[in-house]
Amino acid sequence: MELAVLNIAGQETGKQVTLNDAIFGIEPNDHAIYLDVKQFLANQRQGTHKAKQRNEVSGSTKKLKKQKGTGGARCGSIKSPVFVGGGRVFGPVPRDYSFKLNKKLKQLARKSALSYKAKSDSITVVENFDFEAPKTKEFVAMTKNLHLDDTKILVVLAENRKNVVLSARNLQKVKVIPASNINTYDVMNASKVLFVENSLETVNQMFGL
Repeated sequence: MELAVLNIAGQETGKQVTLNDAIFGIEPNDHAIYLDVKQFLANQRQGTHKAKQRNEVSGSTKKLKKQKGTGGARCGSIKSPVFVGGGRVFGPVPRDYSFKLNKKLKQLARKSALSYKAKSDSITVVENFDFEAPKTKEFVAMTKNLHLDDTKILVVLAENRKNVVLSARNLQKVKVIPASNINTYDVMNASKVLFVENSLETVNQMFGL
């Protein structure tokens, strides 16, 4: 698949790039995408939730009333779960939500996500660029020139460029990542993917191509 390379003014540069069919032209595997996104979201969870059990709440363990003859239910410690302020039954405890996926499956998931974007014409390639200083206004102007304004976009750089990252940091619908950090969730979560020209070489190297 060939795409025209644009400049930040939205004009064609006369250059074209060829997207590798082994990455951008495979038959997508929906289940691989599901598992990779599930793992990504699971890894974001801190798992620090905690509720106190009856042995952890403060309170007396003295029997509240005699066992029989009161006309009510029998009861013991005030820390029982049936009383207000008592311990919680089967409450949440700290846990690790992360789980392992095979490397080949994760690669398949990323290729499938990129192939979906290629099939839906949701990939744009722009020539290599950088800003002299962090300027959000310049970044917004670039997205308008490329007809990507008011769209959730993922910008993929060949390497981390501080001025570009800082320029886009306050934009709610824009995420900027280096090509080495590309992942299934970010690709699927974006409506459009904007590749900087030399980032495609890094993507090919990442998949061993």
